[in-house]
Amino acid sequence: TVERGLARERAEWRPVVALLGDDAPGRAGARTASSNAERVWAEVRWSAPDGSPRSGQARVRPGSPAGTPVTVWTDPEGHLVGRPATPTEAHTRATLVGGLAGLCAAAVPFVAGRALRTRLESRRIEWWGREWARFGPSWGGRPTW
Repeated sequence: TVERGLARERAEWRPVVALLGDDAPGRAGARTASSNAERVWAEVRWSAPDGSPRSGQARVRPGSPAGTPVTVWTDPEGHLVGRPATPTEAHTRATLVGGLAGLCAAAVPFVAGRALRTRLESRRIEWWGREWARFGPSWGGRPTW
């Protein structure tokens, strides 16, 4: 189910070129391999599939000037969404969700069994205490036969 949902997102969501509304905060630096992870939030504008203007917040390179084209992802209605998961990411998520669901399903009878065992053990100890209170005083004394 998870994989099907993520595959549907990949099929429906589309990349759209949006334009940066204002200069992005921060200072533009030298582009390195790690600069891809250094992003700031900024206002962007794009057109929805029906032609209506849209705007929203997207992550862009620091110091980008206004009007810089930025690729954003939108759903069929033109709302901003995140980048869809790749097939590998979808498979990993589905595996993790399935494993977690299985673990939770296994935990229910385990926890119920532990609770039942604790209750039965408590009753056994209580019963043993009553019996000991009844026969304990005659224990260790001289036989009366």
